[in-house]
Amino acid sequence: MPFLLQRGPAEDVTALGWQIDDQETFEIVLARVANAGVRVSEATPEECNLRGVERLWRFPGPKGMATEIFTAPTTSTARLRMLQSGFVTGASGMGHVAITARQPDRVRGYYDRVFDARLSGWVQENIAGARLRIRFLRVNGRHHWVAVAGVQGLRIDPIRTVIQHLNTQVESLDDLLAAYERVIAHGFHMQWSAGQHTTDRELSFYCVTPSGFEWELGWNPIVVTPDLEEHWAPKTYDSISIWGHTPIGESVLTRLTQFRYAAASLRGGRPELPVLR
Repeated sequence: MPFLLQRGPAEDVTALGWQIDDQETFEIVLARVANAGVRVSEATPEECNLRGVERLWRFPGPKGMATEIFTAPTTSTARLRMLQSGFVTGASGMGHVAITARQPDRVRGYYDRVFDARLSGWVQENIAGARLRIRFLRVNGRHHWVAVAGVQGLRIDPIRTVIQHLNTQVESLDDLLAAYERVIAHGFHMQWSAGQHTTDRELSFYCVTPSGFEWELGWNPIVVTPDLEEHWAPKTYDSISIWGHTPIGESVLTRLTQFRYAAASLRGGRPELPVLR
């Protein structure tokens, strides 16, 4: 699934796309959503063309995002022109997203119910002054496709954007280092320094997109192979990183802004989830 950038008022992520391998599974997912009383609509030919797929269906997802599912992406044999040697996609998808939520258990339940998401593990840690519990969910060999974070003991959401970050994975360490240098050279804001995660052992760094959410670029995470899947037992970690991932340029203003969004979330804001009957 490609990135689709469109001009609009949101300045945010508005949809996440999921490729489903076979028609039988596709029909099962659609039936689950329809039976739960959630409205499903088919995309127009123009919308499908923009996304590079033959057909696509859409229904409401967490925090006002649309969930889009498709079975047949259009492909090309033309070589890509890019600065990286390549990105790791294929059967495991493009990467992952992280979401903060006032009701993280309900968000996790959404992905459980719709996609049979499996729990890979938890992290409990203080991040930017908040005590977070993060749930890591997978749907294939990638350690997690969705990470759902909540502030323990409080129904608040300190993040303005729908997602906290997205992740893409490069093929080589040289790709990662070169991208790190480009982020700095082009003057983009680096949010977290290079480091290695406890959960999936991925080496990565985080920069800030013009829309405000973070972009994590990573290399060499754990792959949950069929052998690992058979004996996988979710673990809880007390730190998100083995080393590194220290904040860069964090200020008092950054903290105050997060407190402001957290306070606003107590008063409501965007709907967290569609109603699943």
